[in-house]
Amino acid sequence: MKNVTSFGEILFDVYPGFKKLGGAPFNFIYHIKKLTGYGNFISRIGNDKTGNEIVNFMINHDMSTKYVQIDNENPTGSASANLDRNKIPHWEIELNQAYDFIEYSQRLTSLIEEETDCLYFGTLAQRGEQSRKTLQSLFCKRIKYFCDLNLRQNFYNVETIKSSLSAANVLKLNNDELKIVNNLLLKNKVDEFQLAKILSEYFEIDLVCITQGENGAMLYKDGIMNHYKSEVENVVDTVGAGDAYAAMLCLGYLNGWSLEKTNKLASEFAGKIIMVNGALPENDFLYDNFIQTNILS
Repeated sequence: MKNVTSFGEILFDVYPGFKKLGGAPFNFIYHIKKLTGYGNFISRIGNDKTGNEIVNFMINHDMSTKYVQIDNENPTGSASANLDRNKIPHWEIELNQAYDFIEYSQRLTSLIEEETDCLYFGTLAQRGEQSRKTLQSLFCKRIKYFCDLNLRQNFYNVETIKSSLSAANVLKLNNDELKIVNNLLLKNKVDEFQLAKILSEYFEIDLVCITQGENGAMLYKDGIMNHYKSEVENVVDTVGAGDAYAAMLCLGYLNGWSLEKTNKLASEFAGKIIMVNGALPENDFLYDNFIQTNILS
């Protein structure tokens, strides 16, 4: 089994009247851990009540807190979620959160060099200089890198996007993010297939994924494109669907699955997540179904 490490934000998604633990890198590694039994998480939380809730949650779900740093000055992350009429969240993300200040240590390098086959990262945790420098110190190792771009509000710039794409072996982004990347970097008037091809060749990316919301997802690798659309009924909310897709996409890439198998399973897994409240299911039945059918073999 391949060992996956995730770097970045952990925060509470705050809804009217309740809150849910989230953050794309945490959602991702939570799914990886449930599906494979392995997974490490690098982040930083505040020395506060919500930080303690996170530690207790991780311990209760058999997740290691070894690489989750405690910040005595900055609070645990939070984001306010507003769902539109299509149940798609629009986020207001607080500034100067603990995950903006992830500190470098030699044991992070040791984790990456000795216990990691693939490092997952995005751009939100790179908005803070300290976390960005820590992440970039972990680039260029003899491992694979999975970039789930996750452009949020105005928390990104050209240099961050360029360095992220340059590091990536796998790139996942959605339609809107593809348009932003094209406008900032490529400036080409071509279709999504051609843009995926250009990104793959220019940045030497093995696998490019473009998620298209209710229209499915497209995978591009070595000149081949695969599209898959999963039919989902009883949508509760779409929060975390992309993170669930990313987890299965990562496993497909690391285990050498075909594009068809990868896209189908990733889409179906994401489809299960949008049938529950929030990004993380309340119990493990959802995972058991995928594991018991031997799809991870």
